[in-house]
Amino acid sequence: MNIQEARQALDKLIAKARIHLYKPIQIAEILYRDRTAGDIDLSDVETYRTPSRKWRDKVCLRFLGRTSTSSARYQDDVFNANAIPPSVMTVLGMVNRQGDGIVEAYIYQCFAHRFAQMSSGLEYCNTHDRNSFQVKEFIDLFWNQPGLRRSIDKIYEIIVYALFSALVESMDVKITIEANAQKSDLLNEFSDFARQVMGLTAEKPKTTINARINRAGVTNAADRGLDMWANFGMAIQIKHLSLTEELAENITSSVSSDRIVIVCKDSEEKVILSLLNQIGWRARIQSIITESNLIGWYEKALRGNYAHITGDKILSILSHEIQIEFPASHSSDMEVFRKSRGYDKITPNQPWQTKI
Repeated sequence: MNIQEARQALDKLIAKARIHLYKPIQIAEILYRDRTAGDIDLSDVETYRTPSRKWRDKVCLRFLGRTSTSSARYQDDVFNANAIPPSVMTVLGMVNRQGDGIVEAYIYQCFAHRFAQMSSGLEYCNTHDRNSFQVKEFIDLFWNQPGLRRSIDKIYEIIVYALFSALVESMDVKITIEANAQKSDLLNEFSDFARQVMGLTAEKPKTTINARINRAGVTNAADRGLDMWANFGMAIQIKHLSLTEELAENITSSVSSDRIVIVCKDSEEKVILSLLNQIGWRARIQSIITESNLIGWYEKALRGNYAHITGDKILSILSHEIQIEFPASHSSDMEVFRKSRGYDKITPNQPWQTKI
């Protein structure tokens, strides 16, 4: 393993990483620990496999406000032979020590660049109003940036959530929960359950609540299962890539709702329908919404007859969700971090050399 091969392995890992760069950051923190504490052996992965997650998480919490939610097995893939095994780590460590942290600085430069790209998306939201915002242009910002393309699923999710949430709220949709009058004895028997779980009592066997769309939460696990859910029974799965039979089964088996909505690219609609029919899950799908549908709905919501009600609300949700999903895209703390470690005195892109 030579320096060029080690550099290529690292670049491949960074290129494949989603925007949060959890795995590259873990590599950077292992190298930092090796350089500053010297209490691990880079040739022995067991000296840093598990503790390096904590080192990585400390940095991730600082810049992202979250840590990886993937399984331990998925996280450990970073040390596989086709990623950064000990043979590669040893060479990176040698270069890093002799370069006073040059490999660490390079990784964090890539991290900062990735989030600078994300800032362009946030800036687009903040500099366009409901008269000038074009959802297709917004989506293309991410499709056309190689570093952001891996996170396009989250962008689609935010776009869908902003639209759906704003429309449901603007329509002032209500949901009524009512106990069967013929089951009043059972309601009395479980009065504490009915009150605490459903908000119902014998005196008030009916209640009305606002309809809501909710995002299932930030996750970096493989694209499967629930993305959004509604308190009126609908589950939403966002798809931007080809749906395989295995993935389709994962989606439908991991979501208990029988009213699943799939959002996908226009070119995937027929393939998805065919596949769902093949595996017998078509009956569980309430509808399939395409990108064309989204573009049409955005046009009406931003510039249609009721744009004064829905337009600003959608853009506000869009901007807010991007900041929640990608907090470092509007953080200035990176420069403080770089200076504290001396990265500001290093030129990360200079040729990596060792004094052997």
